Amino acid sequence: MTFNFDHWVDRSHTDSVKWHKYRDKDVIPLWVADTDFTSPPCVISALQARVAEGVFGYGFAPPALISLVVARLRERYDWTIKPEWIVWLPGLVCGLNLAVRTCTTPEERSILPSPLYPPFMQAALSEGRRYLAVPAQNVDNRWVTDFKTCESSLEGNEKLLMLCNPYNPGGTVYRREELQAQLDFAQRHDLFVCSDEIHCDLILEPGCEHIPFASLNEDAAQRSITLMSPSKTFNLAGLGASMAIIPNDRLRHKFAHTARGIVPHVNVLAYVAATAAYAEGDSWLQAQLEYLRGNRDLAFARINAMPGLTLLPMEGTYLGWIDASAAELDSPYRFFLAAGVGLSDGRDFGNPQFVRINLGCQRALLEKALDRMAAALAAR
Repeated sequence: MTFNFDHWVDRSHTDSVKWHKYRDKDVIPLWVADTDFTSPPCVISALQARVAEGVFGYGFAPPALISLVVARLRERYDWTIKPEWIVWLPGLVCGLNLAVRTCTTPEERSILPSPLYPPFMQAALSEGRRYLAVPAQNVDNRWVTDFKTCESSLEGNEKLLMLCNPYNPGGTVYRREELQAQLDFAQRHDLFVCSDEIHCDLILEPGCEHIPFASLNEDAAQRSITLMSPSKTFNLAGLGASMAIIPNDRLRHKFAHTARGIVPHVNVLAYVAATAAYAEGDSWLQAQLEYLRGNRDLAFARINAMPGLTLLPMEGTYLGWIDASAAELDSPYRFFLAAGVGLSDGRDFGNPQFVRINLGCQRALLEKALDRMAAALAAR
């Protein structure tokens, strides 16, 4: 089957958060992390069939979905899990908050890389908690955090290491030795590890592979909470089907208890979409990856040719992290917004001299946005 990722769906006057932000304005929205691609046909067909039943009562995770997840992790990532390790969630962000509340008290700290997807910091600050941010560095054109550099800043009350792989923002796909260094750090300081791996299926660079942190060894598994979802992979974010995979029985029970009465169950349509995507969506996924590689290569060439901007190679995700510090702009976000391009403000991620760009859109729209950015910089 041929999939057309150039097909345009007008979301400008729908309930799309991404497009509503700049409704009735001449601004191209390349910010929040959903794509403008039509979801896989198998997902749409499965949802249409389920809607035709006409009853939407409480549901549970279908055994077929659980089997698909177990098989997928074994076949794609060489990670063997047990079905009972899975805790289903209506979104990954609530998983971040549950991980913080499960693994720390208000008097204890989390450790996380910086910059980082803003909900990490928001979760780490819940109920008066604090966190230690460890700057990522450009190492051989990859954004990498060496947690050894923060050891002199530790207070002894750190309990949770929060990771993001592939890295958002920046697109780094961690190598095994880098994950092992993260595990060594967690072992030295007796830390739990929450690893956000929501972009694990979106590996763009040939030769790179996603390695789940928990798959390193039994110690890594027993101290870990791994967050995954089909949402970014298959553009299902608005449906809300995510999972926490927690091998440690005691940790998993505490996590589930923390969610009780606060976090709602996953809705039945989300389960239907996830099942269809995992069962029949991989040919669509491969076509999407090829299209995203084309967008990435276009953005990399164009942005690095613009004065004052630098975009490091993206190994995974569809989210580019643009360094605008050499352009000497008061606010890169506001500058490009005035030019008609709505990017994510780096201030929210931890560095106001950066902006994040979402490349999950039709190529013609991306080209138009890049043209606007180049013209604005040339006209200064």
